[in-house]
Amino acid sequence: MARVIGSIRHYPARASFVAYLAVIAIGSAILCLPFCRAPKVAPVSPLDSIFTATSATCVTGLTVRSTGNDFSLVGQVVILLLIQTGGLGILTITTFVTFGRGIGSGLRSRAVVTEATGVQASNLFDVLRQVFLLTMVIEAIGFVVLAVHNLYEMPPGPALWHALFHSISAYCNAGFALHDDSLTRYQGDVVVNLAIICLVVVGGLGVPVLLDLRRTLTAGLNDCWRRLHLHSKFMLIGTAALIVIGTVSCFVLEPNQPHANASIGQRLLVALFQSVSTRTAGFNTVSIGGLTNATLYVMILLMMIGAGPCSTGGGFKVSTFMVILVRAWSALRGYRRVHVFGRRITQTAVDRALVTALMFAAVSIIGLTALLTVEQAERPHPQSQGLFLEAVFEVTSALATVGLSTGLTPHLTAAGRWIIIALMFIGRLGPVAVVLALSRAERPQPIELPQEDPLVG
Repeated sequence: MARVIGSIRHYPARASFVAYLAVIAIGSAILCLPFCRAPKVAPVSPLDSIFTATSATCVTGLTVRSTGNDFSLVGQVVILLLIQTGGLGILTITTFVTFGRGIGSGLRSRAVVTEATGVQASNLFDVLRQVFLLTMVIEAIGFVVLAVHNLYEMPPGPALWHALFHSISAYCNAGFALHDDSLTRYQGDVVVNLAIICLVVVGGLGVPVLLDLRRTLTAGLNDCWRRLHLHSKFMLIGTAALIVIGTVSCFVLEPNQPHANASIGQRLLVALFQSVSTRTAGFNTVSIGGLTNATLYVMILLMMIGAGPCSTGGGFKVSTFMVILVRAWSALRGYRRVHVFGRRITQTAVDRALVTALMFAAVSIIGLTALLTVEQAERPHPQSQGLFLEAVFEVTSALATVGLSTGLTPHLTAAGRWIIIALMFIGRLGPVAVVLALSRAERPQPIELPQEDPLVG
């Protein structure tokens, strides 16, 4: 036990690994209880409760039971608490509690919080307090906007509960909704669409970017772009570019969404919402199963990139994609070093970005192979046409913790659901973090061997 505790204390990735497992286990046990399901509804099986708890804690949004119809108000509250806990991050919460009691303010604890939040600071309690206050303020603004809107359409009780649930779910990029059709009923509602879009984007930027923006804007608007950190610039440019690319793609590739007689403005709103939600959140205002293969393929690419580090979203991250992109551009122009915005990106950062992307791809391939094996192994190709793309979409959505589905999730076998559960868990922690959590500590290599490079390309 001493060895395990020591390893967790010295390696934050292991702390997150254990903490997420613990919360999922507790959430699964509670969701199995009778008072968590709605009246006259079939009992929630252990597998269904584990799937739901994992999806909520890992802020994914894939469901095998109806959140609004199969779970009681207590069950919905449990799911919302799991979403909030997973969105903020187990490691950040536990460390915040520790510092709140005045315990563990040494260098090791400071390194743990810095890794969790991505922020360097001498007073870590203040940093974590800022993170919590920022989260509460943003979710409160979303709640007020949605509550005022809902009060015109439903009684006060349901209006306030729906506003709170969807505000937290949107900011945490969870994709859970209290309606079986997600947010399809609000397809043309500008207020709901823009509120959810803003919450999703802000949650997906990540804590470092939000704190950096606040620091820069507090100092004044003059030359604020120059004062931003390189990571913030990458995230803002990358996020804006991906939103535009996704919106244009959905608008062009889906001329009949939402319907043939829709106005240009409504079609743009649907395309914008789906572009933002696809990368991180998992909400939808159109039927995902009714989209064209071209649109689904673009969505898969967007899901793979995902959101930002230290954010509530998944994927191999926008900043990782930007680092690989500028490195490739520098190499094509014949430069060995990567210079951008007056800064040089180290080779260590480039290597880390490449490893992260490759690990994400490797886990995707392994997960897809496993899912195809257990779900489609006995079907010849003529009988499984169209199912391959659905499987790719499902695996990517789970690993990127997005939560969109073409409709395959409820029809998965028990083995298929366990595969998706594993992918959601790995995706929330990050493939690299999972490997670090399960691997041995870094070992020294005192012997320097002769150098020889293989042929590449």
